[in-house]
Amino acid sequence: MMKTMDDLFLMTLKDIYYAERQILKNLPKMARAAHSEELKAAFKEHKDQTEGQIERLQQVFQILGKRAQGQTCEAIQGLIAEGEELLEEAPEPSAVRDAGLIATGQAIEHYEMARYGTLMAWAQAQKQPEIVELLKATLEEEKATDALLTQVATKSVHKDALKAA
Repeated sequence: MMKTMDDLFLMTLKDIYYAERQILKNLPKMARAAHSEELKAAFKEHKDQTEGQIERLQQVFQILGKRAQGQTCEAIQGLIAEGEELLEEAPEPSAVRDAGLIATGQAIEHYEMARYGTLMAWAQAQKQPEIVELLKATLEEEKATDALLTQVATKSVHKDALKAA
């Protein structure tokens, strides 16, 4: 039962912990599905970052004196399912499929940025500077990944996908 901000913080922390673990499982599949070498590399790099993000979340749980555990995140399951559907609809590697993978990746990044921003604000309000720093590091990585995906899209993928039309 959620009665306090501590309860809400912990519930949201469990949500993003679950989400990160699901994303970690999904990133290799996204990298394999990508046609663009730049996009493959971006997904592989983000897999490595996600491992570190999970470790930071485990540190947050430790600071709170709680066991690191996830709580089913319907939002991330839906976003991952959208990516699966894309791969079914566009089974052949192509720039069009890459554009869809980028869109899926960015939807996931934006969800993560929203969660980390919220958790960071709550940790600041609760005067938890160590937690703030851990969450801030991850938020910055998520923003950088989003920017990288935008760069890959605008540099080549979108132009190549439009040629396919």
